[in-house]
Amino acid sequence: MSWTRDQMAERAAQELCDGFYVNLGIGIPTLVSNYIPEGIGVQLQSENGMLGMGPFPYEGEEDPDLINAGKQTVTELPTTSFFSSADSFAMIRGGHINLSILGAMQVAENGDLANWMIPGKMVKGMGGAMDLVAGVKRVVVVMEHTAKGKPKLLKRCTLPLTGTRVVDLLITDLGVFEIDKSGDGGMTLVELADGATLKEIAENTEAAYSVRR
Repeated sequence: MSWTRDQMAERAAQELCDGFYVNLGIGIPTLVSNYIPEGIGVQLQSENGMLGMGPFPYEGEEDPDLINAGKQTVTELPTTSFFSSADSFAMIRGGHINLSILGAMQVAENGDLANWMIPGKMVKGMGGAMDLVAGVKRVVVVMEHTAKGKPKLLKRCTLPLTGTRVVDLLITDLGVFEIDKSGDGGMTLVELADGATLKEIAENTEAAYSVRR
């Protein structure tokens, strides 16, 4: 047994704090908005120029002009504001976003991140990932532990990097890892997913890591 995508998103939502400005990447991270803890007020920011995104709309109530960076329809709130993507990236690059939750293809033991392209595959562009990991105060990655049976937690990333030493926390379907980006402490397993075992993680992880007791 391992965490489902929703359980991974729910665990990631525990990293939210009241008053945070948060950017959610496409894929599993978009599900985090469904699990914002009660009593916590956060403002969800999108690279395409929206601050204060509401929940996903009910079927039949979609507005094609209201979309997030992943082109999913969303809703607006009384406090929602709209602006140009240039202003949105100024917020990101200026360090005004507290937390970014992203997906990834690979993460290295020193916090390197690869999440924007696979060589030889057609891509539309890097999106906002490079700006996010460079400008946001804290970066949390949510991803599946393996891809086609091969580890995604590596000693060194083999795909083109999005950023070097940028990941603070990594949540997979098998567990949660803290990363010391200074390079001294490396990767530490701090939490096991329900039903996962230390042996299972060891067999599916190339990166070196320690286990918090």
